[in-house]
Amino acid sequence: MAQPGAGSAVTAGAVLQLVRQKDELEARIRACYELLRDSGVGPDEPLVDAEGFPRADIDVYRVRAARHNIACLQNDHKALMKQVEEALHQLHAREKEKQAKDQAEALAEALSQSQSQGQGLAQPQAFARVNAVTPESPASVSGLQVDDEIVEFGSVNVHNFQNLQNIATVVQHSEGRPLSVTVIRNGKKVHLGLTPKRWAGKGLLGCNIIPLQR
Repeated sequence: MAQPGAGSAVTAGAVLQLVRQKDELEARIRACYELLRDSGVGPDEPLVDAEGFPRADIDVYRVRAARHNIACLQNDHKALMKQVEEALHQLHAREKEKQAKDQAEALAEALSQSQSQGQGLAQPQAFARVNAVTPESPASVSGLQVDDEIVEFGSVNVHNFQNLQNIATVVQHSEGRPLSVTVIRNGKKVHLGLTPKRWAGKGLLGCNIIPLQR
């Protein structure tokens, strides 16, 4: 039975393929039940007569084969339905994550445009720096990079930042929700959408942040 490889990204096409396999299995199960009905016997009736001999009024071998096929196909159907459910869950979760990231990036861009109007050309002041980013972590997925200097992290900025606990508090209260993050990278301001969440590694971000010496 074909199934998506472990760790592979589930696509809508893969889900449709699983659904087609489910339909094919259900058609084969129905055909086996129709064979039993045509033979005049149900799925659980005895295949021997009162004296213990094979019944002469039915094709015993054919009925046994149909019953065996039904049992095997129903097991396959159960396993396939589990695959369909898991694939749909992954597809839905990925779509929600993409929407959250898009919303955060749009929010960051709108905030940037609002701040840039009538404020002159002064470079925003950073208060912390990223000195480590773990691959495939939420921070890495958002585009955060080592040596990015943080100008804004959600509601935290140079004016209200006191220590790293400020950032930790914002992260804890924003689990599963997009945060607008602004950094200085190679002298340019970059806006990111970062969603703190549980992942394979430690914490909700997968990066290390240190305060800048002022």
